[in-house]
Amino acid sequence: MTQFYKEITPSGFGIAIKQKEVLFSEQSPFQKVEIFESDSTLGRVLTLDDLMMTTEGDEYHYHEMIAHIPMMHHKAPKTVLVIGGGDGGTVREVLKHDTVEKVVLCEIDGMVIDACKKYLPTIACELDNPKCEILVEDAIEYIKDKKDMFDIVLIDSTDPMGPGEGLFTEEFYTNVKNSMKKGGIMCAQSESPFVNKEEIKKMYNLLKKVFPICSTFTSNIPTYPGGYWAWAFCSETVEPLSYWDERRGEAITKTCKIYNKEYHNARFALPNYLKELL
Repeated sequence: MTQFYKEITPSGFGIAIKQKEVLFSEQSPFQKVEIFESDSTLGRVLTLDDLMMTTEGDEYHYHEMIAHIPMMHHKAPKTVLVIGGGDGGTVREVLKHDTVEKVVLCEIDGMVIDACKKYLPTIACELDNPKCEILVEDAIEYIKDKKDMFDIVLIDSTDPMGPGEGLFTEEFYTNVKNSMKKGGIMCAQSESPFVNKEEIKKMYNLLKKVFPICSTFTSNIPTYPGGYWAWAFCSETVEPLSYWDERRGEAITKTCKIYNKEYHNARFALPNYLKELL
């Protein structure tokens, strides 16, 4: 009998992926971690608590956006913090920037890291890079006493429930701001503008209390609910589209499936219904 992975949103629609074989399925102290081989062009699929996280077939739609849009706004990002992102895709993209000296990955669930290293090696391929420091701990606690440490902070979190719930609070965003150097930029995944309207409204209301500059950019992700996703772009001093490094940009574009200068600039053009939400 054919098996399908299904994720149905509270709005009553979702996605289905034909399954071939479950490669890994275990309950960590935080969540159910599962990786399966799909019988589709998507290849292997990672889910957490049965919610879609990433697939081999379309992961670049997410990872290139969360990394390169904020990184290319900074003239010389040297220190980067990735919160969540245990699959390793964001770290992989960050390390394409030759200015980076150190990236800290703070992931609460070590099982995610270990499973992705074994079963999603094309995504987790840079987690053993000497520039990458992996911390298996709660980012909420980790960030509390950090001051002026990071040029870029990327919040590659799960949805605002379960282990990721505490990453969507004013206190947490304030601590993130304090951890950033002058000219620093924070980027956080901020759900689907089509599916998660109330969550987005709440999140951006909190962000605007903390950061004087708070914008958003969007892109399509085929396997995420609604197929359309948003990320918050926040800083104390850096405006969206205020800088783009030609040398770094040209080099990185050659390694990417989506990202380029034209696509970068277009990400900040928002539909009217999203402007009204924000």
